[in-house]
Amino acid sequence: MPLTTLLDALFPRGHAITVNDSVLTGTATTDDGEVTVIGTTDKIEVGVDHALVLADTVLASTAAHPQRPIVMLVDTAGQRLARRDELLGINGYFAHLAQTLDLARRRGARLVTLVYGESVSGGFLSFGLMADHIHALPDAQVWVMDLRAMARVTKQPLEKLQALSLTSPVFAPGVENYVAMGAVQSLWDGDLARHLLEALRAPADGDHRAALGAERGGRTLAARVATAVSQGNA
Repeated sequence: MPLTTLLDALFPRGHAITVNDSVLTGTATTDDGEVTVIGTTDKIEVGVDHALVLADTVLASTAAHPQRPIVMLVDTAGQRLARRDELLGINGYFAHLAQTLDLARRRGARLVTLVYGESVSGGFLSFGLMADHIHALPDAQVWVMDLRAMARVTKQPLEKLQALSLTSPVFAPGVENYVAMGAVQSLWDGDLARHLLEALRAPADGDHRAALGAERGGRTLAARVATAVSQGNA
């Protein structure tokens, strides 16, 4: 879905969102009031400069309106693999962005993510994955690591991982598999403004992704193992 169409569908009451170097920042109006909007477009590879702009917007929103919700719109091909960004310590910039979102949450802001394009690796982990609830459009693409890269990292044959991906969502890219694992709470279709309102009104009562993954059959052991560890039985 084109970005302008998406923004009009999410915020029919109006929005003031600018796009600079494929980074979205601004505000929008919902039936429940104003929200801060941050995000990415054009399948951008998120670098240190982008992370700073996103973090600055979050901090400004938290300082001026501590309890104003923050809506994150995600379309990223991952983190920028450039020498300059690596030498500057891109991991530290991403950690700073994640910390600003954690601060916003602790100050009372609701955090909602909508993946409308791609969401890959560090470019997604550093802000979109920090939300209280993560949702996606049906045609969105979500993955953390390509199977070829996973094969190099795990030292497992690509053919073995491809076979595992046929039966286990953990090894398979695609938004449906991330719904099955509980990482994506739901897919939005139809009235996007209504979906957004429901997400903003839903209680933020902890991280239930492992439990959702168990219910949906995508992650059968995560919740059980986490419970055992927390109870000292592991």
